[in-house]
Amino acid sequence: MDLEAVRTFVAVADAGQFQEAAADLAVTQQAVSKRIAVLEKNLGVRLFTRTARGAELTIDGQAFLSQARELMRVAERAVASVRPGRRPLRVDVIASRGAQAGLLRGFHRAHPEIELDVLMLFDIETAVAAVRSGSIDASVRAVGVPGRPLPEDIESVRVLDEPLQLLTGPAHALADARSVTVAQLAGQRIWMPGIVPGTEWAAYYDDLVAEFGLTIEATGPNFGSDALLDTIADTPALATFMGEHTRLIWPAGHGLRRIPVTDPTPVYPHSLIWRRDNPHPALTTLCTYLGSTQPDRPDHPARPHRETWTPTWTPAWTQR
Repeated sequence: MDLEAVRTFVAVADAGQFQEAAADLAVTQQAVSKRIAVLEKNLGVRLFTRTARGAELTIDGQAFLSQARELMRVAERAVASVRPGRRPLRVDVIASRGAQAGLLRGFHRAHPEIELDVLMLFDIETAVAAVRSGSIDASVRAVGVPGRPLPEDIESVRVLDEPLQLLTGPAHALADARSVTVAQLAGQRIWMPGIVPGTEWAAYYDDLVAEFGLTIEATGPNFGSDALLDTIADTPALATFMGEHTRLIWPAGHGLRRIPVTDPTPVYPHSLIWRRDNPHPALTTLCTYLGSTQPDRPDHPARPHRETWTPTWTPAWTQR
């Protein structure tokens, strides 16, 4: 099986678009389409259905995705077994379109000489276990949740505070606002079906609700970001929260609005975690980059002038 074709399949599945996958792989969109076509021919099934929003996995594509990821992991281990000391730096993020992935894209642009593997694990417990075992080198997560301290062999540093925005459809009562205060959100229906109880992001939103008396509904199955955007666009009574740095793509007819939240601005605190004795030579470079380039740092000259809110358990910023 052509491993480059499998890698391309995984990239398209993660990006949801052939064009975005091509950019991530640094190849042409034509090359991506050709690789997928050859893979589909070899497998004898359709892996994607092209839609107005991009590329959606077929039933066969969904079944093949987990096996394809495992195939790539096996290939990586095979290469690493004969290249001691030269394997890529492995970093975990929650989602490919989130702020954490944006941090790593910036790091890759600043240090293109460092090979980087980006993985997506589910929650902080899984990420910490992977960091401790050495299967990954670092993870970008919210840390400090009460009752879930980091193990003594794990280091962390706060690297980014991501402001929340309110996402509404064109008919929502707040759709024309240039900004909204937290007080204005009391009584509004905020729908976030992706919140999973017991995760670090669930703890964050639980504290946000308790602090400001908001109503966040997590009911219903989570069918992904496309289904969420469709529902928000068509339902005037619903809104949702999105991180300011989350990359979203939706049809022009949706007319969605991203509205800054102020007085104070709730920010989601991202920290880098790694095992203290990890020997990978590129890990120090990553820590230095993420720990010194973000404008939210108190000692950064370009720090935004805004009142912000984070949970009481959020780690303090540390000096460079």
